[in-house]
Amino acid sequence: MNPIGQNSSAVVIDQGLPAAALEGVRSRRVVAVCFDLLFVLVLVAIAFTVLAVLGIVTFGLTWMLIPFLFPVIAFFYNGLTVSGWRRATPGMKLMDLEVSLTDGRPVPFINAAAHAVLFYLSWTILTPFSLLICLFTQNKRCLHDMLADIIVTRRRA
Repeated sequence: MNPIGQNSSAVVIDQGLPAAALEGVRSRRVVAVCFDLLFVLVLVAIAFTVLAVLGIVTFGLTWMLIPFLFPVIAFFYNGLTVSGWRRATPGMKLMDLEVSLTDGRPVPFINAAAHAVLFYLSWTILTPFSLLICLFTQNKRCLHDMLADIIVTRRRA
């Protein structure tokens, strides 16, 4: 413990991070998002198949859920994986990344899920240019990272 009562391995924005913690984070995040998109699409395809079959039994009632599949699955995918013990989505884990709150603590579900929603909004409504903010921030954080109070770093060995 350090004098202010925090764990010394915690990531604290004001104190800065070692260069290795942020090395290659932007490019790794882009690849991680592509992997995660594939994983979510597989989950959506499975859920779509189940709902299509159930639609026959329920005379088409469950087909009304189909438009909501992708956003709901992506919301819970990000929320549950980032707030889980691995602190990363499967795509992030493949790219050697982890997510934590700006004070180094694990991310609660609500922050992780909000992060997914904010990413979606920044990509669709605010335009992809809102993602370029990470080129100008000290810790390579995007706008949706700042709003969700998280930071993405390289996984510690």
